[in-house]
Amino acid sequence: MNYDQCLLYLEQIQNQGIKFGLDNVRVLLSALQNPQERYPAVVVAGTNGKGSVCAMLSRILSLHGFRTGLYTSPHLIRVEERIRVNGRPISKRDFSRGLTVVRGRIESLIADGYLISPPTYFEIMTCLALYHFQVREVDMAVLEVGMGGRYDATNVVRPVVSIITTISLEHQNYLGDTTEKIAFEKAGIIKSEVPVVCAVKDEAAAAVIKARAEELGAPFFHALDGGPDLKETQPDRAFLYNSGSETYMLRPALHGRHQGRNAAAAITAAECLSERWRPLSKPLIVKGVDSVRWPGRMEVISRDPLVLIDGAHNPEGAEAFRDHALIHTHAPRILVFAVMRDKNIPVLADILFPLADKIVLTRFPYYRAADPREIQEKTQCWHDRIILEPDVGHAVASARKLAGKNGSVLVAGSLFLVGEMKKRFSSVS
Repeated sequence: MNYDQCLLYLEQIQNQGIKFGLDNVRVLLSALQNPQERYPAVVVAGTNGKGSVCAMLSRILSLHGFRTGLYTSPHLIRVEERIRVNGRPISKRDFSRGLTVVRGRIESLIADGYLISPPTYFEIMTCLALYHFQVREVDMAVLEVGMGGRYDATNVVRPVVSIITTISLEHQNYLGDTTEKIAFEKAGIIKSEVPVVCAVKDEAAAAVIKARAEELGAPFFHALDGGPDLKETQPDRAFLYNSGSETYMLRPALHGRHQGRNAAAAITAAECLSERWRPLSKPLIVKGVDSVRWPGRMEVISRDPLVLIDGAHNPEGAEAFRDHALIHTHAPRILVFAVMRDKNIPVLADILFPLADKIVLTRFPYYRAADPREIQEKTQCWHDRIILEPDVGHAVASARKLAGKNGSVLVAGSLFLVGEMKKRFSSVS
């Protein structure tokens, strides 16, 4: 397949939606000769922060000279962003070659009766990433879990370290309606005797993760509560982190107070790798945290007027975005908001909408996206501030006009919306 044929193939697969279970992935990887067994890996789960932690850890490893694979989701502009080696996305040529191999194996497995239907979009992308990392002979892979953990496609991997960043209510139809149930699903990535790093603040959820680690004999390291100390120093947005064995002064390039917690998780994992895999130096660990870039997270993409974008697709993420925007943006604030229809729209609105003088409801091109009128119906108390503009381009143009030169445009609700914004602006942050 050429590149365009690959994109068409994935587009056709995407409408299958979400399926839980690891059988299809195991069958397909076996047909690919189990590439995931050819290199060590770190697996990162959590409600928020997992992408940032993956990016930090990948950067730390690359700075040490290790060829490092990074698999994340979703992408913002191009699907190749999901699969990186030493920070560089997979090339169109390697993407097309790899997906052609994967598709060929899928079709053979279906013809021979080993698969009933093609795997899902995420399962195929996961297998493609694991295959590409073998082809590129990576020294280490860093893998971001998609949804949950126990039945996520990445959970076919036996890592050298597992990380769980945060736990809050998300995907409740799939993962459960309490943080404890969600923690149980995410704790499914924990493997027997494999160290697990936890940065979860919710005590009940953290207790579930710790109990699962103890059950499996997995060394448990809590990056924050009940031990190591994390302090934010003002006004230079620095964090002082005591891991228990070292003290780190950090100034993450990624914005937001929550990045201190993400840094703590990445550092604790790096210390585990240093003890159990290869030695890692403190200066390069700090440099990795301080220099990492991760697009679409608290990112300024324009300054005329200021345009700040972030996924902020669940309550914890929305609160972090709100707190950051209150400090670093100026009124009038115009919020451009779009979200998946299965999200808790009223709760997100209660967090984000008070920020804004006007709220522009829009929609991104994805089958799970909520219609602006659907959002409006669920947020009636804000009707006097709401403007409906289904077209994303018109929505951001309206928001910029309303903000004027001295105001701010805030874009939040989904990483798919962030991707649409990235297509329209050149980053200046």
